[in-house]
Amino acid sequence: MPKSKRNKVVNLTKTKSKGRDGKTTLVESIRGCVEQYPRLYVFRFKNLRNSALKKLREEMTATSRFFLGSNKVMQVALGKEASTAFRQGLEGVSERLKGFAGLLFTSLGQEEVEEMFALHEELDFARPGQKAISTEELPEGPVVGPLGAGMAHTLEPKMRASGMPTKLNHGVVELIAPHTICKAGEELNPKQCALLRMFDIKMAKFTMVLDSCWEDGDLKVISEPDDDDDMTAEDLDGLDVTYE
Repeated sequence: MPKSKRNKVVNLTKTKSKGRDGKTTLVESIRGCVEQYPRLYVFRFKNLRNSALKKLREEMTATSRFFLGSNKVMQVALGKEASTAFRQGLEGVSERLKGFAGLLFTSLGQEEVEEMFALHEELDFARPGQKAISTEELPEGPVVGPLGAGMAHTLEPKMRASGMPTKLNHGVVELIAPHTICKAGEELNPKQCALLRMFDIKMAKFTMVLDSCWEDGDLKVISEPDDDDDMTAEDLDGLDVTYE
C-alpha cells in the first residue's frame, strides 16, 4: 500500500543549505571580485526587504556586485588573519563583517554608493518582534480608518480578535473604550502588527549604511554599528542567498 502524503509536513520558510559546493562557489566568486573591482565595502542593513534589495542590486549591476549570505563563509573567502588573507588588509574586512552585514564590490565611490542606498530606503509594515517607533492610540467612539472614513464593518471581528474592544452599532464600528495599539519602544506582537496594518501605519524602514571600505590594501572605517537592531528571525528567512 503506498505511503500517505496527507500528513507530510513541508516547511516553506526555511531555505535549503547550499552544501559544500555552494560554499566553495561563494568563496571563489568573492575572490574573483577582489581581483575585478577596485573597492570593497562592508554594509549593514535594518528591516531587510528582499524586493527593495533586489531592485537596488539590479540598478547597480553594471558597476557593482552584492554578496549577502553566511558571514563565516565570506570571512573564509577573505581570510580571517593576516597570514590567511586573500589580499593585504582583507582580514580587517572580515573583522567588520559581523551581524546583519554584507559585501559590496564596486567601482563607485563612497558618495555615489550612499546616494544609491538613500534612494532605495523603503518604509514598510512592522513584523512581530520589532520595536514600535511611536505610540498609537485610538479614542472611544466610531473607528476612523487611514483614509478618514469609518472602517468597514467586515473588519470588526478581526479588530476584536486582535484585542480592540469594539462593537457594531447600526453597521458602524465603534470602540467602547479608548485603546492603545502600541507604545513607542515596546516589542510588537502579531496582534499589534495586524492592527497597524489595518490602519496603514508603517513602522519598519529598510535602510543600508556603509560600515567600511577596503581599497588598495587599506581599510577605512566609515561608521560604527549601533546597539539597536530590529531584525527578527522572520527577516532572516531566505537570507542564506548570495546576491550576485
